[in-house]
Amino acid sequence: MIKYLGEGSGAKGMVISIFIGSAAAGPLYGAFPVALILMKKGAKFSNILLFIGAWSTTKIPMLLFEVSSLGLAFTMTRLAVSLAGIFIIAFVVEKLMSRKEIEALFGKANTYE
Repeated sequence: MIKYLGEGSGAKGMVISIFIGSAAAGPLYGAFPVALILMKKGAKFSNILLFIGAWSTTKIPMLLFEVSSLGLAFTMTRLAVSLAGIFIIAFVVEKLMSRKEIEALFGKANTYE
């Protein structure tokens, strides 16, 4: 997990996080147990935020529905804006939080079984 989503994962980790979040099924509250597991396995904090953001806004079935009912242009525009927003929010949140706060979150994640 660390190799693909950890601190040194770079762009590959970002793409994997977005893909996993987009391909997942279920409501948003289903993302949090998965995020907890990612934290326990040592995923980079921004990749976890990207995963949660993708889960909430870029679901593949939702995109297919949007294309059929609202058109390709609308869907691609909404997807581009959503992805840009997800990346901006993930990196701003990671920069605003201190290393100590992030480590505290990861520490709490490791106390759950």
